[in-house]
Amino acid sequence: MSEVLVLIDAAAGKVTKPSLELLTIARRIGEPSAVVFGEADTAVLAEYGAAKIYSYADSVYDEFLVAPKAEALAALVAEKSPVAVLAPSSAEGKEIAARVALKSGAGLITDAVDVAVDGGTITTTQSVFAGNFTVAAQVTKGAPVIAVKPNAAAPEAAPAAGAVEAVSFDVTDAAKQVKIVASEPRVSTGRPELTEAAIVVSGGRGTGGDFSEVEALADVLGAAVGASRAAVDSGWKPHTFQVGQTGKVVSPQLYVANGISGAIQHRAGMQTSKTIVAVNKDEEAPIFELVDFGVVGDLKTVLPQATEEITKRKG
Repeated sequence: MSEVLVLIDAAAGKVTKPSLELLTIARRIGEPSAVVFGEADTAVLAEYGAAKIYSYADSVYDEFLVAPKAEALAALVAEKSPVAVLAPSSAEGKEIAARVALKSGAGLITDAVDVAVDGGTITTTQSVFAGNFTVAAQVTKGAPVIAVKPNAAAPEAAPAAGAVEAVSFDVTDAAKQVKIVASEPRVSTGRPELTEAAIVVSGGRGTGGDFSEVEALADVLGAAVGASRAAVDSGWKPHTFQVGQTGKVVSPQLYVANGISGAIQHRAGMQTSKTIVAVNKDEEAPIFELVDFGVVGDLKTVLPQATEEITKRKG
C-alpha cells in the first residue's frame, strides 16, 4: 500500500486530536506513516493507524523555528516518495507544508475541510473568499501536500504496527537563521483549545462585556469560548479568543453565536462550522442568514435556560 506521510503535532508528548484526525484521513489514501519531531506517545499513534513512525529527536528542531522541520520533512519526501503529505492547518503546520511543497516541487492545498479519494485521485474541499464559496481542488503536480483544518474527520482507531524508525538528518546552516530564545506554555483554562474544539460558544457586543452566561453554557457543553472582534476591541476578551478573519478560523461540529451580529469578517472565521446556532435580540441580524437554528431573544435570558436544561438532561 502507498505511503502517506502525516506531520504530527504533539504538545509535551501528547498527540493532539487534529493529528489523530489526520491519521484517520490518511487511511483513505494509503498507509499512514507518522512524522514526529521531538516526543510523542507512539502507542497512541499506532492505535490510530500509524504503520511507521519516523522519529526526529535532535534538539535543533526545538531550538529554531520551522525551517529545520521543513528541511528534514522535504528530505524524507524525496527519499520515500509518498503519495501525499498531510499536515495540521495550524500556523506552524501551514508554513511547514508550504516549505515542503516548494522544496519538493509539488502542489499545496491549505485549510482543507475534507479529503476524498476516488480511483487514486485525491480531492479536497475548501471554503474560500471569506467562506462564501466551497470549492473542490486537486493537485496536478507531484505528491499533494495538504494542510487539513481541525474537525475535518472524527478520529477512528485502527491499530497498526507503529514501528519506530529513528531518523538522523543534518540540518543546514541556512535553516538555522531564526532561533527561539524564549517560550512560555499556554496557560490552561480547563477548556478545549479554540481551533481544535468540537463545540465553540462565542459572545459578542450583545454580552455587554459580561461573558458569564456564555462561559457557563460552554462549560456544560465541554466547549471552547470565543469572542467577536467587537468584544475583543472593547477589551472584554484577549485577542487569543477572537474568531474571524483577523482572529482564529474555527470549524467545529457546533458553533453557538451569542449577541454577535454576523459581520463578514466574523463569518469568515466560523462559516465552515457543521451546525451553527445564533442567539440575538435583533431578528434582522445578518447572522440569521447563516444559521441552522436561530433564537430571537436576550442571551441573558436564553442562555441560562439552555444551560439549566442541558445540565438537567445530562443528569
